[in-house]
Amino acid sequence: MRKIIVYNVISLDGYHTGSGNDVSVMFPMMGKVFDSYNAELLRTADVHLMGRVSFELFQSFWPKVAENPTSDEWTDSQRDLSQAGKSVKGIVISDTLKGNWQDVRIIRRRDAYQQLAELKRQEGKDILITGSRTLWNDLLAHDLVDEIHLLIGNLVLGQGVPVFVGKTATSLRLIDTRRWEDSDNVLLRYEVPHKSV
Repeated sequence: MRKIIVYNVISLDGYHTGSGNDVSVMFPMMGKVFDSYNAELLRTADVHLMGRVSFELFQSFWPKVAENPTSDEWTDSQRDLSQAGKSVKGIVISDTLKGNWQDVRIIRRRDAYQQLAELKRQEGKDILITGSRTLWNDLLAHDLVDEIHLLIGNLVLGQGVPVFVGKTATSLRLIDTRRWEDSDNVLLRYEVPHKSV
């Protein structure tokens, strides 16, 4: 059975983004480590699952890297991440996204739980969610998330949008921690015990 794996960078005090959902405050905590670990996860996945907001954010940046990968504008880890994502299919859960997107499947919210549960039962690699806090919190509440990987940054934001939302009480099991020599970030990997088990 395939796993749905969530990967997010969060501030030291537990925020997913800054006030007003400002994602730019997270950039200083990302850097090479965020991109290199994201590339590592994409190599074990064949589906990248996103909400509309994250999809539009990714579309505003990553196609530029793919179009001109040798540009000095990009870091080595950004080039590596762009390459790792080439063979991964995109799925966006949205009721409002319009247009035809090459290699991207759009699933309406009302159909998402059933279709994602079916996708998990199929043969294949992992299903990765990066960003998309609203989506993955909803999937967590519906017992569809298998692992949560949190890259804890070294900044205290003091305010912002918390990483966990809703009223779903969940007890996670720590399965791994990781540090990098040239980074103040720490990765915490959690397994989500399923209610049906």
